[in-house]
Amino acid sequence: MDRRTLLASAAGLATLAALPVRAQAIEPLKVGFIYVGPVGDGGWSYQHDLARQAIEKTYGDKIKTTYIESVPEGADAERALTQLALAGNKLIFATSFGFMDAVINVAKKFPDVKFEHATGYKRADNVSTYDARFYEGRAVIGTIAGLMTKSNKIGYIGSFPIPEVVQGINSAFLAARKVNPSVEMKVVWVSSWFDPAKEADAAAALIAEGVDVFMQHTDSTAPLAKAQEAGVYGFGQASDMANFKPKPRISSIIDNWTPYYTRRVGAVLDGTWKSEGVWLGIGDGEVEIGEITDAVPADVKAKAEAVKDALAKGELHPFTGPLKKQDGSDWLADGQKATDEELSGMNFFVEGITAQLPS
Repeated sequence: MDRRTLLASAAGLATLAALPVRAQAIEPLKVGFIYVGPVGDGGWSYQHDLARQAIEKTYGDKIKTTYIESVPEGADAERALTQLALAGNKLIFATSFGFMDAVINVAKKFPDVKFEHATGYKRADNVSTYDARFYEGRAVIGTIAGLMTKSNKIGYIGSFPIPEVVQGINSAFLAARKVNPSVEMKVVWVSSWFDPAKEADAAAALIAEGVDVFMQHTDSTAPLAKAQEAGVYGFGQASDMANFKPKPRISSIIDNWTPYYTRRVGAVLDGTWKSEGVWLGIGDGEVEIGEITDAVPADVKAKAEAVKDALAKGELHPFTGPLKKQDGSDWLADGQKATDEELSGMNFFVEGITAQLPS
C-alpha cells in the first residue's frame, strides 16, 4: 500500500469512526409531557401545551416533544410517565399536583431521566418542582369580585381542598372583604380538576344561592358558559378564556409557563440542569392578569390594577396580619406576613368564611 492509499484509508476510517459521535451530537433532546386534562380544555392543560409549542419554536430541531393528555392522577400517571421514559424522553414535565407520587416512583427507576413536577413539593436528585403563586392573581380578581357584586355573595368552585386551592379561596375572600366588608364567600367542591358537567352544576348551585360573581379553580370553560346563561360574572382560569369576553368573563388569571419551560429545557441542553424548587408569581411574569374588560367600571379596574402593581413590586402580600383563622384563633399579628412554609401547608379558612373544608 502506497502512502496516498494509506492516507486515504486512514481518512476513511477516521470518518467512519466519527459518524456515531456526530449522529449522537445531533440527536434531539426528547421532552415529554403528561396532562391531567385534554389539551383542548381551554384552561390548565391548554396553557401547558401552549408552552410546549413555544419551546418547540425556540429550540427547533434540538428537541422533540410529545405529550399524553387526559391522564388520571394515580396509577395511570405512573404508567404514562413510564411510557414516556421508555420512549427515550430525557426530560419529562408532569403537570398536575396529583402526579406527585407517581413522579417520585418512576424517577427512581429512571435516574438518567430528569423530571419536572408542577405544584408538588417532593423532590429528588432527578426531580424538580415548579409552582406559581396563583393566590396573587386571586387577590386581583377578588378585588374585582368584591366591587362588582350586587348581592354581596361571591362564589368559588373548588377542585380539591389542597393548600394551593385553599390559598386561592382565602386570598380572594380577603381581597374582596378589603373593598367590600359585606361580602360573603360561597364555596362548592367538585373533587375534580376537569369535569365540565360537575363544574357547570357547581356554577348553577352558586347562582341558585344568589351568587352574582364567581371564580373557579377547575380547568374547563363550563362555569363561564353557565355564567353567560345566568347573566352573572366570572373569570378566566389558567387561560384567558377570551371567547367569553367582555362578559361574563371580565378578567382572568393566566398561567404563563413558557419562560420556565424554555429555561429548563435550555438547562438540560447545556448541562446545567439541577434539582430545585421554584415558586413564581405576578412579579416574575408567571402569573398574569388578563384584560379587564369594559364591563368593569373604570374605578374598579383602577383599583384592581393597583393591587396587581403592588403585588408585582412586592409592596403587597395578600396574607398580611392581623388575620385570624376561621375558628377565631389568632394567625398573623398586625403587619406580619405569612411565610412560604405556612402557605405551602395551608389547611384552614380565614375568619369570615362560613363554608367548611371537606374532611
